[in-house]
Amino acid sequence: MDDFTLPENEGDLQDQIEEVEALSSIYGDEWCVIDEASRIFCIKISDDLEEPKLTACLQIILPPDYPSAAPPIYQINAAWLRGPERSSLASGLEDLYVQHAGESILYLWVEMVRQFLVGKSRSSETADASEKVNMTAEEEEEDDEDTPDFRTLGLNTEHSHLLMDGVNDEEAPPIKHGDTITDRRSTFQPHLAAVVTPRQVKLFLGKLNENKKIASATHNVYAFRIYREDQNSFLQDCEDDGETAAGGRLLHLLQILDARNVAVVVSRWYGGILLGPDRFKHINNCARNILVEEGYAASPEDANRPGAKAKRSKGRKAK
Repeated sequence: MDDFTLPENEGDLQDQIEEVEALSSIYGDEWCVIDEASRIFCIKISDDLEEPKLTACLQIILPPDYPSAAPPIYQINAAWLRGPERSSLASGLEDLYVQHAGESILYLWVEMVRQFLVGKSRSSETADASEKVNMTAEEEEEDDEDTPDFRTLGLNTEHSHLLMDGVNDEEAPPIKHGDTITDRRSTFQPHLAAVVTPRQVKLFLGKLNENKKIASATHNVYAFRIYREDQNSFLQDCEDDGETAAGGRLLHLLQILDARNVAVVVSRWYGGILLGPDRFKHINNCARNILVEEGYAASPEDANRPGAKAKRSKGRKAK
């Protein structure tokens, strides 16, 4: 553990050691130590029902000030877990942390994921989920490329790059930063990158997180939309980062503009005064402005016109 910096509060380290020992004892072979020095662990969770089992892998990093002051950093790996279901499970984990802030939370998280799997298995979608679980390793790897499972409590963690397996050999796409909008002491700023793969979305988010100012934002709402020409379909997803429904609204803007091969993050620094619905207007206006500036919308007038479609970006690729 030479590379691990001891937390200022040694009680946190002791709590972590005791929690890891307990989890290892409870879950046996399902519990895996990935990097003890960096406090990275993984647990394979199944629904405990009859075959075929539904499984997920919960990968976590324990920050030095967990559990007293910081949550675990986590990533959920499951090829079958998509869209609203992924968001629902992630929101449940984060709500559970808020309810038990300052306490050891991993056991509760594992059991919440297990109960989620049980509910999923018993739902009407069991057959489809089971088929995805039983894919070959090659198919699962391809399927997992479809949707980034990069997930932390927002972007606000300096350790997020540790969860981005296999991306360190590729450079992040160039990032454009747009003009800010300020209203009642809250500030909004957009950031944009051209992306053609989910891996580049991960790199974009990770690179933004290296900026301490952006990482400290109250919310970092994002959405991306990638056109798969060979399949004539789109890969798209969004994240609220605590600003409920903002991610979906941002993705809807990309759809209205028919923006392709682009990811947009809008950072909000809260100024202490509630803005109500105006916050959504500022988030979308920020995003719309930078999309127009970078050629993903024909003009501000076209971008503001209901139902308008933008000019398609011609082969824009991240360098």
